[in-house]
Amino acid sequence: QVRLVESGGGLVQAGDSLRLSCVISGRTLSSYVMGWFRQAPGKEREFVAAIRQNGRSTLYGDSVKGRFTISRDNAKNTVYLQMNSLSPEDTAVYRCAAALSYGSSPALYGYWGQGTQVTVSA
Repeated sequence: QVRLVESGGGLVQAGDSLRLSCVISGRTLSSYVMGWFRQAPGKEREFVAAIRQNGRSTLYGDSVKGRFTISRDNAKNTVYLQMNSLSPEDTAVYRCAAALSYGSSPALYGYWGQGTQVTVSA
């Protein structure tokens, strides 16, 4: 049973930074492509970032390119999302997810965490 647990969310001001973490248990992280998605109230789920199993390739959604960085530490079974220059438009529940194939479609990801709330005030 694969379990994903996110942490690191909170309330910050515009321009601040946050780092989200996602720990995987039940399987080793190195087996999976890892992704981050977010969903704001009343909006559809949005792809944020993905990273290959070896960490050598990353993919970002257009709205976060240049501000967010995804990384992973397979030895710690943890994937990270560094978020800089946050704006109120980044307010959402952020969820990590695991997949066997690389890409931005939520349909690729078979395992999901419960999510962590990020709120950015103006």
